[in-house]
Amino acid sequence: QVRLVESGGGLVQTGGSLRLSCAASGFISSIASMGWYRQAPGMQRELVATINSTGSTNYADSVKGRFTISRDNAKNTGYLQMNSLEPEDTAVYYCNALVKTFGEIQDRTFWGQGTQVTVSS
Repeated sequence: QVRLVESGGGLVQTGGSLRLSCAASGFISSIASMGWYRQAPGMQRELVATINSTGSTNYADSVKGRFTISRDNAKNTGYLQMNSLEPEDTAVYYCNALVKTFGEIQDRTFWGQGTQVTVSS
């Protein structure tokens, strides 16, 4: 089994920064992609950013120029650097990874438990 553990959330003022981490552990052969999603109260979960195994990235329009996704393949860890935070960024942030485990042919999607990010105005 694979486990994703997020960390780095918290309370920050408007304009501040936070760095989220997502550590993947378990019987991992490879991680095709990692991503960050968020869900605000009463809203659907939405894509924030993704990064594939070659480092190609994709961002939601609302975070372009403010957030940066990265990964350390050696550590099976993904990161989300969030700058110029706004109250609208307040949400639970979830890590997602497309993982191939040893002995498996197909990739499987795994989710972390989420970490709260609150931006005060």
